[in-house]
Amino acid sequence: MNTPTDPTPADRPAAASPRPTLPPVVVWSQRLAVGSLLGLIVLSVAWELWLAPIRPGGSWLVLKALPLCIPLAGLLRNRLYTFRWVSLVIWLYFIEGVVRAWGDPAPASWLAGVEIALCLVLFAACAVYVRLRLAAARRLPEPAE
Repeated sequence: MNTPTDPTPADRPAAASPRPTLPPVVVWSQRLAVGSLLGLIVLSVAWELWLAPIRPGGSWLVLKALPLCIPLAGLLRNRLYTFRWVSLVIWLYFIEGVVRAWGDPAPASWLAGVEIALCLVLFAACAVYVRLRLAAARRLPEPAE
């Protein structure tokens, strides 16, 4: 029973529309991108300090992991722009992996192969994320004025 003090649905203030949820494939690609980026960071540090450094005891080449830390926050916050530019920057690390896989001796060449694989996974995850997120945004209804 409605009493005069109970507001009717038309009298209630319109709640702000909730943020649209992303499709599961988009969430999966975001997690894959973050995971492969974290893998590249760990690989870069371990490679240049312990696994197969250029000089015994490590080298300054370990600093190549620092630029990989910059986009991590943007990927975790689902920033579309970050996914776009990471998919371009990652090719520098891919090139480094190809060069070192071709020219370095066995332990370093295997690590370079892992770097190549992680770069390809990161690129594919970023491309899928951008493509599907833009497609999902096109399907959203226009906001009412």
